[in-house]
Amino acid sequence: MDNSTYTRRHFLTTLAAASAALPFSSLAANIPAQSTAANNLTLCVFSKHLHWLPYAEMAKAVKKMGFDGVDLSVRPDGHVVPERVAEDLPRAVDIIRKAGLEVPMITTAITDPTDKYTEPIVKAASKAGIKYYRTGWLKYDERLGVAKSLEKYKQQLAALAALNQKYNIHGAYQNHTGTGVGGPVWDIWHLIKDLDPKYFGCQYDLKHATVEGANSWIHGYDLLKNYIKTVDIKDVAWQKKGEKWVPVIVPLGEGMADYKTFLGLLRRDNYAGPMSIHYEYPLGGAESGKKQITVAPEVVFTAMKRDLETLRGMLKQANL
Repeated sequence: MDNSTYTRRHFLTTLAAASAALPFSSLAANIPAQSTAANNLTLCVFSKHLHWLPYAEMAKAVKKMGFDGVDLSVRPDGHVVPERVAEDLPRAVDIIRKAGLEVPMITTAITDPTDKYTEPIVKAASKAGIKYYRTGWLKYDERLGVAKSLEKYKQQLAALAALNQKYNIHGAYQNHTGTGVGGPVWDIWHLIKDLDPKYFGCQYDLKHATVEGANSWIHGYDLLKNYIKTVDIKDVAWQKKGEKWVPVIVPLGEGMADYKTFLGLLRRDNYAGPMSIHYEYPLGGAESGKKQITVAPEVVFTAMKRDLETLRGMLKQANL
């Protein structure tokens, strides 16, 4: 094995030493089991960034860092793969909960209610007591154009909302930068405005909203506010690379995402759902969900702990 690559087995043999080396280890012991936020918001880590750990070791590390829960990846190449969801999802959830953590949300690749894995995933999640899941993404059909694509997907999501109602679970479409559905943000509202927000809504991402609408993002938020039951947390800055300016994800609090305004809006609108912190800046492959990483585990843990503490500070200032 390459000495620069850290696998699950390597983690098991170095966990004790890594824990002792963590600069936040003394702080973690002082963090209460419940969130310090006034409304007891559940602060989760997106498990995509811990794919290099099996369930038990992931749960142990997440608990030690002071998170309240896990946003578990349940999709191809995730912590739980769709073809094994009936067997592996309840097992993963049980292990995570026994570590003293919550599993309020999962991230899936679901887009089509008729796909062979859609109902099994929704059913298994509901049975496990999971309240929220994120869908996959949709692309505009160039042959149909924007308007007709939206009409097509509106029917598709309505059928998915009906399935969610059957299992009493909330599905959410994430706004995301780019040319796909959800880039402009208002298009999500068009798709879901006639649906019951109890069963379908938007997983709102301020980073992506900021890139596509640096100042006007508040209008997209206003359209969707009644449908936002889960939130993604990450930050972004524009950097020039060669001839182009590109958005680059940076540690929380170091970018241009206006969390002061955003959290103020969430407080005004009585937001009480879970938050999933994402780590998509360079972390030796952990940022992209690799099963092996090329940095020491404590590098990833330190970054995760730092953003978690930053978010807790922001929430405290916002009285959330």
